[in-house]
Amino acid sequence: MRKQIIFAIFSLATLSIHADEGMWMLTDLKAQNAVAMRELGLEIPVEEVYNANGISLKDAVVHFGGGCTGEVISSEGLVLTNHHCGYGAIQQHSNVEHDYLTEGFWAMNRDAELPTPGLTVTFIDRILDVTSYVTDQLKKDEDPNGTNYLSPSYLSKVAERFAKDENIEVTPATKLELKAFYGGNKYYMFVKTVYSDIRMVGAPPSSIGKFGADTDNWMWPRHTGDFSLFRIYADKNGKPAAYSRDNVPLQVKKHLKISIAGVQEGDFTFVMGFPGRNWRYMISDEVEERMQTTNFMRQYVRGARQKVLMEQMLKDPAVRIHYASKYASSANYWKNAIGMNEGLIRLKVLDTKRKQQEELLARGREKGDDSYQKAFDEIRSIVAHRRDALYHQQALNEALVTALDFMRLPSTTEMVTALKSKDKEQIKTATENLKQAGEKYFASVPFPEVERMVAKTMLQTYASYIPEEQRINIFEIINSRFKGNIDSFVDACFEYSIFGNPKNFEKFIKKPSLYKIGHDWMVLFKYSITDGILKTAIAMKEANQNYDAAHKVWVKGMMDMRQEKGTPIYPDANSTLRLTYGQVLSYEPADGVVYDAHTTLKGVMEKEDQGNWEFVVPQKLKELYNSQDYGRYGKNGEMPVCFIVNTDNTGGNSGSPVFNAKGELIGTGFDRNWEGLTGDIAFQTTLQRAACVDIRYTLFIIDKFAGASHLINELTITE
Repeated sequence: MRKQIIFAIFSLATLSIHADEGMWMLTDLKAQNAVAMRELGLEIPVEEVYNANGISLKDAVVHFGGGCTGEVISSEGLVLTNHHCGYGAIQQHSNVEHDYLTEGFWAMNRDAELPTPGLTVTFIDRILDVTSYVTDQLKKDEDPNGTNYLSPSYLSKVAERFAKDENIEVTPATKLELKAFYGGNKYYMFVKTVYSDIRMVGAPPSSIGKFGADTDNWMWPRHTGDFSLFRIYADKNGKPAAYSRDNVPLQVKKHLKISIAGVQEGDFTFVMGFPGRNWRYMISDEVEERMQTTNFMRQYVRGARQKVLMEQMLKDPAVRIHYASKYASSANYWKNAIGMNEGLIRLKVLDTKRKQQEELLARGREKGDDSYQKAFDEIRSIVAHRRDALYHQQALNEALVTALDFMRLPSTTEMVTALKSKDKEQIKTATENLKQAGEKYFASVPFPEVERMVAKTMLQTYASYIPEEQRINIFEIINSRFKGNIDSFVDACFEYSIFGNPKNFEKFIKKPSLYKIGHDWMVLFKYSITDGILKTAIAMKEANQNYDAAHKVWVKGMMDMRQEKGTPIYPDANSTLRLTYGQVLSYEPADGVVYDAHTTLKGVMEKEDQGNWEFVVPQKLKELYNSQDYGRYGKNGEMPVCFIVNTDNTGGNSGSPVFNAKGELIGTGFDRNWEGLTGDIAFQTTLQRAACVDIRYTLFIIDKFAGASHLINELTITE
């Protein structure tokens, strides 16, 4: 009994020490985290944060568009997220005449809210621990020792089976998601409701929402009003429905209260969101692999493409609008890769990983259990075996798959089949289908000269990193027909290919030919890329054959070791709803350098550079600053803009609500600091920070800058 008491005390102490690290499952909060959260300052019962059998804050946190987080801030379905999360939608509605990216957008009434096809908002209705059910199902599997325990398609069938067995109501808007956690050692099922009629309500101009752009991205201090507003619409019965003019704003079951009382150094905070991916259970060899493949290619290949795009975007507003979202998406993790590699070296993360893994291996030896050593050796062997394939795969994906929009040209397979058949009706149908696909394709690549420049740079970049004997087979043609001149080959693609320009395409459609398809440079280029991807995928599959089983054993060992120490455990991020908690906290990145936890509008004015598009300040914002016309959102003559917290986070947390101790909304998470970019692999308690837009700045921009006080009126605000 005495040992149990001592162990409990030790566990609580450990919880307090490590309270700021972890992406916690909401289902585990009461058992694992409630005590630590209260010790740090939580003032509300943990059941108000998450309640499996009732309404809680969880019910106001949504998955926005599948890749970000959002929060419901009014009873009528108003959703707050980041500007960069809504960026694609803002771009979608923008053109040269209505440049909402530059000018911003504010719907001054409900009729002016803009339908946004393709955008969804997803609520999490239930979170269920189904580990025992899945384990039983796996025992009945035809191959119980196979890899179905991680297969999305298999788990999807199990989810449907579970829902039927448990009489869970499934509607057309219901989505069941069953995922493996801890490398397949635990399973949770998420019952979701998806809304598809989402309308854009408000977005500040990019000079506010994207202030600092690439220069300030992943940095602190920040001065960015990174927010946008959308609204969920439903049918008259409150059910999800496709867009209709008859739809009405959703009457939600939970929306967040907003506090404008402000935040202070040391204040307790917690964050809920959908973190994308991290890899805390990697061994040191995997970390090195990440540095030398994924991060390397992101840095150098994306950097080369972005240089070309930015030069053209600065020359032409139409080009800028078209490529804005693509550029922003690319630049985000380009800079992340640079910062992560620098941090991993600077903070000696490899040494830390080696110490952690040696501790587990020593534990296994003490227990006479060689399973950890076998798993470790297997993972090391796999990493070594797959290196060349992974390196080539990353080069292909970065340089030729994601970078080349013109490679998304329509499939010619149906046309080839029809022409071979010589059936007139079949040829007619195939021609009409290809014509429609071609028209959509050319509409998606309205700037062929930009595409041509990017293609030349990307092919040259790919060739510089991949040895000649390993390159995709299009280089045989480049070498034989174009004497190795990449630029000439790309020029030939755009001048002579069926898909090189609309004129060529129209000519082909009038008289389709097997010979033309079979000798078309662009078609051959696309097939060459596809073949390269397939070959590297096969090589990776062969190398990774035993990885999942070894990783499962390794993660189980890490879990057991931490639990024996009284350290709470959490799974790697996988885009499922999580909670993190900590404090508003400054930090010292280097000797003699201290970064305060808050920034103000003064910093925006100090950074102003009207000759640099990243740091342009709108005239009206300057006027509000000069007159100190901050309304009830300012404090002591200053206008708060951003703050930082030491909560755990990663991509996908963008747009996450930041709560105070009372469960009130105080900010919106949008970024990490440079020193914390190692966090995807190893959390650094003293250095990792999440950057948040202060909710007071958000409201100030909506109210005083945009004059959209009608939106303020539908919020629940406490002072």
